[in-house]
Amino acid sequence: MNKMTQYDYDLIVLGGGSGGIATANRAAEYGAKVAVIEEDLLGGTCVNRGCVPKKATWYAARVAEAIHNYSSSYGFNVGDISFDYQKFLESRDGYVSRSRGSYTTRFDKNGVEVIEGKGYIENPHEISVDGKTYSTNYMMIATGGRPRPLPIPGGELADNSDDFFNWETLPESVLIIGSGYIAVELGGALAALGVKTTLSIRSERVLRSFDHMLSDELMPMMEKQGIELLTHHHIDELRQKGDQIEVIVNGEVERVVDRVIAAIGRDLNTENIGLENTKVQLDNKGFIDLVEGHQTHEENIYAVGDVAQPIALTPVAIRAGRQTAEYLFNNAPTSAIDYTNIPTVIFSHPAIGTIGLSEEEAIAKYGEDQIKVYTNLFFSMYASVGGGRERNKFKLVTLGEDEKVIGLHGIGEGVDEMIQGFGVAIKMGATKADLDSVVAIHPTGSEEFVTMR
Repeated sequence: MNKMTQYDYDLIVLGGGSGGIATANRAAEYGAKVAVIEEDLLGGTCVNRGCVPKKATWYAARVAEAIHNYSSSYGFNVGDISFDYQKFLESRDGYVSRSRGSYTTRFDKNGVEVIEGKGYIENPHEISVDGKTYSTNYMMIATGGRPRPLPIPGGELADNSDDFFNWETLPESVLIIGSGYIAVELGGALAALGVKTTLSIRSERVLRSFDHMLSDELMPMMEKQGIELLTHHHIDELRQKGDQIEVIVNGEVERVVDRVIAAIGRDLNTENIGLENTKVQLDNKGFIDLVEGHQTHEENIYAVGDVAQPIALTPVAIRAGRQTAEYLFNNAPTSAIDYTNIPTVIFSHPAIGTIGLSEEEAIAKYGEDQIKVYTNLFFSMYASVGGGRERNKFKLVTLGEDEKVIGLHGIGEGVDEMIQGFGVAIKMGATKADLDSVVAIHPTGSEEFVTMR
């Protein structure tokens, strides 16, 4: 790599979330002089207010489910049960803090400088922070997103997913507005931890962008868990009533709850960072428009993560950031990555895993005569031995005569940990016959993916 000594840095990354951190470390490993500008906590949403504390909360909910639903049948006499939320927060937030600290350790090892404050792009090669200007050869925009506010009267009374991770106590009742994975995940966790939970869903089902099978299976399970699902539900207003919140529907007080969470999507952090001082453009959906790979219309400015792609997943941002660093500082042929067939997990109860096209998407793209679908319905051994009965359902979507697998979807016990390996197979172009050729591991849930008929 040839360093551009006329600049203070070879690369400045605007944003210290997952994508920005990955870019900075990979570039520094190749000898680049790198700085990261971050006005909040290193790690961004995922580590501080997203994936990591969310998964810890899901684990707590899983422990609660095991104790309340299955412990007796498995022979455990657990006696009186209580949940100390403060103790859980101590454990969860301690883990988050240690995870965040690892970023500082890695930056120190790689020589990455952290500049604290809000960065503003003055021109394609200069960024100012608190009145001080820094010059750079390359610039990476990785500023991420933030929860969208609720656009109704009294919307400010609703918490968002960021606020949820700052709760110091659990309410007795909560209304969650939304139908995406954040609403589903928070709803499942809170219900398992003993909170009376209601979901307000504007359409007929949750997880509308996923294969219909998944929501068809999940919604009855959520109701069995005690979650109230309000479909085709439209809230007019929220009103404060003492320490509680009134929910107004059709001009009347429909219910009163302790907390409301708005989980209605996220807005991009692209305003007030100086994009107007560059050739960087936004597309018609508000994302930073990319010309080639992750390069913007300004040839030395790149963008990764939520601001650049609609796939708002931490591993996607990390992969994109590392590839861009490889391109800029290690002669990789492109900064592009493949955005198809990305495995995704929703930490619902039970978990959901999905890869590739839904059945509906596959038929729309290729025609119904080209698509063959296989499904397996079975009951979780874990739940069955524990005296319960939990439906697990898996689906393969295949294309053409050779039955290439273009979609794989599952809901059930352990799906969150089994889906990664199938992602490798699908990325390599696996067919139904390839999956059939694998000897099943018994007794597991994953064997159902290789024994479908």
